[in-house]
Amino acid sequence: MENFDFILVGSGSAGSVMAKRLSEDLKNSVLVLEFGGTDRGPLIQMPSALSYPMSMKLYNWGFESEPEPNLNNRKLVTPRGKVMGGSSSINGMVYVRGHARDFDTWRDMGASGWSYADVLPYFKRMENVEGGEKGWRGTEGPMFVKRGRMKNPLYQAFIDAGVQAGYPHSIDYNGYQQEGFSAFEMTVHDGLRWSAANAYLKPALKNGKVKLQTGARVRKILLEGKKAIGVEYELGGKIIKAMANREVIIAASTINSPALLQLSGIGPGKVLAEAGVPQVHELAGVGENLHDHLEVYFQLRCLAPVSLNRDLGLFSKAMIGAQWLLFGTGLGATNHFESCAFIRSKAGIEYPDIQYHFLPAAMRYDGKAAFDGDGFQVHTGPMRTKSRGFVRIQNNDPAVAPKIQFNYMSHPDDWEEFRSCIRLTREIFKQDAMKPYAGEEIQPGAAAVTDEQIDAFIREHAESAYHPCGTSKMGSVKDKLAVVDPECRVIGMERLRVVDSSIMPQVTNGNLNAPTLMIGEKASDHILGKRMLPPSNQEPWINPDWKTRQK
Repeated sequence: MENFDFILVGSGSAGSVMAKRLSEDLKNSVLVLEFGGTDRGPLIQMPSALSYPMSMKLYNWGFESEPEPNLNNRKLVTPRGKVMGGSSSINGMVYVRGHARDFDTWRDMGASGWSYADVLPYFKRMENVEGGEKGWRGTEGPMFVKRGRMKNPLYQAFIDAGVQAGYPHSIDYNGYQQEGFSAFEMTVHDGLRWSAANAYLKPALKNGKVKLQTGARVRKILLEGKKAIGVEYELGGKIIKAMANREVIIAASTINSPALLQLSGIGPGKVLAEAGVPQVHELAGVGENLHDHLEVYFQLRCLAPVSLNRDLGLFSKAMIGAQWLLFGTGLGATNHFESCAFIRSKAGIEYPDIQYHFLPAAMRYDGKAAFDGDGFQVHTGPMRTKSRGFVRIQNNDPAVAPKIQFNYMSHPDDWEEFRSCIRLTREIFKQDAMKPYAGEEIQPGAAAVTDEQIDAFIREHAESAYHPCGTSKMGSVKDKLAVVDPECRVIGMERLRVVDSSIMPQVTNGNLNAPTLMIGEKASDHILGKRMLPPSNQEPWINPDWKTRQK
């Protein structure tokens, strides 16, 4: 039996933030439970090696979806970090706050106090940005953010092509204006992946008030009636109980957080009954509202010998690794996503609904070349899917993965938006800036022209962008599908919160690491009973002609 003031389940982005913030008051003792192990070693810490940890059972929970009926019944992989730092230790290190209107939408959906004005001060508090827009970015926080050096000419060519196609250039998509073509930002510092573990958890472990227990599989939340009093976890074959003097906080991911609530008897009655779990508290939204970003890799052959495909050989990789190990520099010190874009798919859409990750190579996410020779690609897909799925435990065994069903592309609007992604991308790559480089279209391929042909390509080739969220939705206590209130407290329960990407009412515009870190920052103040940081009065840029023009 162990006693702590706070018990955190999960050491990922939000969990690591809270470990630091809750323990800054040295009166508080914090237990962090993590099923994975250490993040030491070059496969995680070397930014360029990002494809390795995500594909390793050692660091990844290895979840996959049920057969997706609208994607030719394919099962899509759903990686989640099983290691110190959680998914921030295996992700692509791309840093995107999200659009201001995302957070205003959260507020409008019942998450009062989470508008852009409310969350902007927390983004600033956590950031230490190199080269960001003055007045809009933080420069003294623990999360280092930088831009790539853009030495490859393809990065700038992509930005120039976007401007030639009629889109704006944004000097900082995380600042005043997201819409447009821009240099990308990454969570890299001194040549290292700057995960939540490096930024928050490891400094917190030095104050003597945080205990990190790795290898711990949390089995259930311990309850007295509807009050959380601790957790039960398994460690090395032994069952251990840890008691919380103040609160239990679940930060175990969009997949594991609702599963743990359900294993503890909190959730939809039918789901619990089918799994053989006695119900403690009916909460219909637990595990529902699952959604994600879906994307395709739009690939072209490169006419000039400048792509990274020529650096994929064993000798080149060895030289890149040696330079990184010796000096922390070179191609090993970047995630290779160094230019990007956020655009609107049509007139009448207020803010961007399409994102581009540009990569000066044509390859799969596992790092393998897509074809022989030089090439490049963009990852592109719609930002605000209307399709919804669920996460549901299958039985009462904590070691059995839950059933994951995204129901990708189940809403007709998703198809219309995805077709726009393909057609608008082709227009961009036909601009003069790309003419020295843009060769044959490998995929989707020149034959994919009609709606039906493009749809067939999407069904066979669309992949998750690994941004699942929404399964412990934050909202008003009057919302029947809300799981947590605007202070992240589980509705109808005491001393129990969920704080991670699962509480997002709607997915944000872009990658999810940055907003999840922000959630951890803001929730920490709620947990500690602090006064919220004063709201910002800064107004973001919205295209003045959005009602009548696509760009």
